[in-house]
Amino acid sequence: MKESNCGIRDENFEDHRSAQIREVLKYFRTVVKSVKRHSEKIKEQCGVSGAELWVLGELANRPGMRSSDLARVLAIHQSTLSNLLDKLDRKKFLWRERSKDDQRVVRLYLTEAGEEVFKHAPGPVQGVLTDALRNLPDETIAMLGESLGVLVHSLKMKDETSPMDPLSPID
Repeated sequence: MKESNCGIRDENFEDHRSAQIREVLKYFRTVVKSVKRHSEKIKEQCGVSGAELWVLGELANRPGMRSSDLARVLAIHQSTLSNLLDKLDRKKFLWRERSKDDQRVVRLYLTEAGEEVFKHAPGPVQGVLTDALRNLPDETIAMLGESLGVLVHSLKMKDETSPMDPLSPID
């Protein structure tokens, strides 16, 4: 407990702090469960993961994207994107075209089946968390980023590989 100037423990301060911590935990649970439920809804209705749907959405809006650009937009590792693309390719939802000028450049496009999945998918295709963040004012994003950075820094055990992993399972 925090001590007051007179050396007396301030139980009201501790009660208030504990209540604030519980409230923050409730917010985190709401965010995590909302992301999970949205991903489950997508999987149930479309047969693709939330991350796969986001890929389909980006390619529907920007046909011919390169995988490096797509990985940057999705904020995931190139290797993670390669796994997503392979799964979507096996499902016949996309196709790849190598540049005639530079064989290293691969452009990505949706097939008709991929376009159909995208058209009938529940929104938001980029996920409920990304959608919510995009709708926040710049000042709130900055404050949230700073506060979450402090929280992550204070974690005694953290997974340093997770920042570039999608929130929804890839399956």
